[in-house]
Amino acid sequence: MAVMNCGEGGRGARVKVPGLWRLADELNPPAVECQSAEAEYVRSFHWHDPKENQCSSTVFKRIKAPVHLVWSLIRRFDQPQKYKPFVSRCSVRGGVGVGSLREVNIKSGLPATTSFERLELLDDSEHILSIKIVGGDHRLKNYSSVITAHRETVDGRPGTLVIESFVVDVPDGNTKDETCYFVEALIKCNLNSLADISERLAIQDHAKPINC
Repeated sequence: MAVMNCGEGGRGARVKVPGLWRLADELNPPAVECQSAEAEYVRSFHWHDPKENQCSSTVFKRIKAPVHLVWSLIRRFDQPQKYKPFVSRCSVRGGVGVGSLREVNIKSGLPATTSFERLELLDDSEHILSIKIVGGDHRLKNYSSVITAHRETVDGRPGTLVIESFVVDVPDGNTKDETCYFVEALIKCNLNSLADISERLAIQDHAKPINC
């Protein structure tokens, strides 16, 4: 059963969707408050096929910074620590491209120290990054994620809607809801940090003097 959270920062109505996500159908009920644009983005870019022992969810974050600034942080497969607060170090074997592997060192405080991750997709035109965890001393087995950045207007200024979705095995001894809650909490921390850094960079860019 796939689980999708709709609304700002992943909060709001929860919709359980059997098998593949059918967002065009599932977003029609009045209890679901996702906007039609969000639904279309997820339908287009965030398809997952969770198995019986897996859970899946989506988190949304609006950022008051233009998409090129936000994407410049997201796309750095080789430097996730630029905005992910739980990453202390990252090393990539070889160059960065589809199929590249990175070793991510996790800061203390989480039940893990190392994660090995493969770059599945990096699309600078559509602003899509997808990774798959292939090893490490953690419980996120068969974890795959997709993160996309979409141009929006936020409070009358250029902004960005970031959407991150995932699918992961449910560890023995945990429920699907518990697993989704844990992963969603990590993603929300990452996206809040991404927002803080991006918005600070946007302010700095806006304050730069114009040389005539």
